[in-house]
Amino acid sequence: MEPIVQMSDQDVQVHTAATIIPESAHPIREQHIDREALKVLYRLRDAGFKGYLVGGGVRDLYLGKIPKDFDISTDARPGQLRRMFRNSRTIGRRFRLVQVFFRGNKIIEVSTLRSRSEYDIDSDDQVLPSNNTFGTLEEDAFRRDLTINALFYEIEQHTIIDYTGGVADLKQGIIRVVGEPARRFTRDPVRMMRVVRHAARTNFEIEKRVFTALSENSEKLRLCPPSRVRDEILKDLQSGCCRSWAELCMTSGLWPVLFPLYTFGQMENGEQVRQQLLDVFSVLDRLHGYREDAEILKVPDSILFACLLLPWACHRYNLPEVNVRGQGFHRLSRTIRDEIDHVFGEPFNMQRMVKEMITTLLVNLSTFHHARKQGDDPKWLKKKSYYRDCSRFFDIYQESRGIGLVKVEQFIPDKPKTQSAIDALPVQQEPSGGGRSRGRGGMSPAFSQARGGVFGLHRAKR
Repeated sequence: MEPIVQMSDQDVQVHTAATIIPESAHPIREQHIDREALKVLYRLRDAGFKGYLVGGGVRDLYLGKIPKDFDISTDARPGQLRRMFRNSRTIGRRFRLVQVFFRGNKIIEVSTLRSRSEYDIDSDDQVLPSNNTFGTLEEDAFRRDLTINALFYEIEQHTIIDYTGGVADLKQGIIRVVGEPARRFTRDPVRMMRVVRHAARTNFEIEKRVFTALSENSEKLRLCPPSRVRDEILKDLQSGCCRSWAELCMTSGLWPVLFPLYTFGQMENGEQVRQQLLDVFSVLDRLHGYREDAEILKVPDSILFACLLLPWACHRYNLPEVNVRGQGFHRLSRTIRDEIDHVFGEPFNMQRMVKEMITTLLVNLSTFHHARKQGDDPKWLKKKSYYRDCSRFFDIYQESRGIGLVKVEQFIPDKPKTQSAIDALPVQQEPSGGGRSRGRGGMSPAFSQARGGVFGLHRAKR
């Protein structure tokens, strides 16, 4: 059966037959699916509901990758899900999701199938309508941003259900938008960032009309809430593909809208600054590509944002060569902090603590540069509260310049220490004659009948 591709908004308003891909025609097997996700799917089935593995989980499994998340959609309503899964909670305001909790802080998100409300309006309204409610499998598929994210895997027959031609696009390596690209980008400009993200992560080619729509609609990103754009950027910096992401943003026209401080064409040595930025991103990609022994690697958000600003700051403030101390150092710190707040903090609604840490990382680049010229870091520097983060940041800078390699172990969080058993304090014996016990277990932690009491506190005499 030929899959449906390149549909218009009018096309999706009529019933569309799905393409059903049998188990023999796709690579996904049940043993590849997370065990907790299978528990949820089978619990839904046993309760008489339909449950589907959806979105990125299906996409990544089809491509032979390990999904980061295993999200599930179902025809069960949030209230029914809460009664079915006691280890769960409901989140979200506009559309309720249910998070099911398992051991090891694992969370499986379960959502009710949603309607295709934005397709039900023929007007030019820019805001999504309020009837963003429950729908059918078909409607849920046409709500999704990309065809490769609009696939459903069901466990009963082990088939993939495809309404949008997503399987064909996975085979051909194409990033295609569900519906008319310009219309979808107008309704939610952040979808443009998702197009670039998935193209970078999969190394797929962006469909020609989608690429054209990116350039023509890039300015609409300025209409999005700053915090939402910031969170999307953070995902890309953590993706392990941020160099490819940056290159695609630059060629598609998104980059100058997101980061007007990097006007490479107008900057002195602009091409050199651009290359330095890509080199820094290559270091981050190497760190995030670490997968040994299932260790979790975490580069702090402040370091990621400082890496994004690093070539700009080096170009603007002559870092790390500048050597200032005392009042000169504090003046430079204030200057950097004020400009970061203007060109980066306010546009992305950064928290004050993050902006302060970014400033600390950048201004101390020169401190570490000149200290290590003399040999090992001095003792006074090692005692500073910011030493660890600044040292790691300087190592990233050094590797981006071709000097040494950052030790991955620096970014693996310490495992929590197992608490040793503590001997319980002996229960205080009551004096002969009985009497009512005081405190827990017959003893009073702070006040005691013993001479001197505990902590030297005496109980008042009656």
